[in-house]
Amino acid sequence: MADSFNTLDIREIRIDEDIPKTEYFASLPAIKQIIQEQGILLSKPITFFVGENGIGKSTLIEAVAIAAGFNPEGGTRNYSFSTADSHSTLHEHIHLVRGVGRHYDGFFLRAESFYNAASYLDTMDSKVLGSYGGQSLHKLSHGESFLALVENRFSPDGLFILDEPEAAISPMRMLRLMAEIHDLATQGAQFIISTHSPILITLPDSDIIQFSDKGLEHVKYQDTEHFQVTKDFLVNPDRMLRILLEEK
Repeated sequence: MADSFNTLDIREIRIDEDIPKTEYFASLPAIKQIIQEQGILLSKPITFFVGENGIGKSTLIEAVAIAAGFNPEGGTRNYSFSTADSHSTLHEHIHLVRGVGRHYDGFFLRAESFYNAASYLDTMDSKVLGSYGGQSLHKLSHGESFLALVENRFSPDGLFILDEPEAAISPMRMLRLMAEIHDLATQGAQFIISTHSPILITLPDSDIIQFSDKGLEHVKYQDTEHFQVTKDFLVNPDRMLRILLEEK
């Protein structure tokens, strides 16, 4: 991997101490810990946020993306569409400590609003569309359109913030995505990724930050619940299903 000090765009995420207590994110253990510890450091070109649903991963990654200048519903910093005002106000209280490797290219992917981003792309001229593979992303399946985006639009000089990129990708396509991410990170790109994928988090030279009801901790992929549950199930699915169904 390229030297992190010279390539990282975002080196630290900080949150104001005086965030409104009435906001739901003020009660999230991860947010409380970041405030208490006066920030969280990003030391690798690839950072994963993992953890259960509703624990704050997407809330934080969305706020970081908006604070970094991206459209709340996804896209590049030049995307200006808006179909639903569903993001929180956490971004108003986020401070990003930037590294010396400031990236001016980049993309924010939200699985839930990727359709909207693809529709906005269709309103642009053919020259812009060419940088995404030369055809409407709507003409491809969800998984194919996302891979077309990564392979054609992502560059080594970019900051890429991805929220659950595995949502529409098969295991084989996931391996292809991993190869693309690894290649770009090796050349200088930075990725911050929220994911539930036990496959994606095995990427080498990455940092995994696990969100839980206790806060945040840096872990190895083997120690994540995502990996352990998936491994146990695949090793002995009959036993796991018997236990699961008997509990019903």
